[in-house]
Amino acid sequence: MTRHTLLSDLTPGLTQRSTHELKTWPACFDAVEAGIKPFDVRENDRDFQVGDALLLREYEPESEQYSGRTAARWISYVLLGGTFGVEAGWCVLGFGEQPPLPPGINDTKLW
Repeated sequence: MTRHTLLSDLTPGLTQRSTHELKTWPACFDAVEAGIKPFDVRENDRDFQVGDALLLREYEPESEQYSGRTAARWISYVLLGGTFGVEAGWCVLGFGEQPPLPPGINDTKLW
């Protein structure tokens, strides 16, 4: 689970963001891929920020191995712990399938 600064390379015009590589259990991975789970609850040990990229890697806990399946998402919202029943030190991340638009751009036809 490493942290890289790659999103700015993928989306010129954005301030530098981080890419977080995250283990994701099979049931959660399948739900994210199907579009029925557009969020995740995580320990907030990485200073997650809106606009950061996520590389979700399917991880099989029984065999302690990665399956090889991955999914890319971007953080669209961060609900910090300590509120709304989320334990302090944890967070709820909202997922977006597309990177955020650069500042000042409101229409993808202009980008």
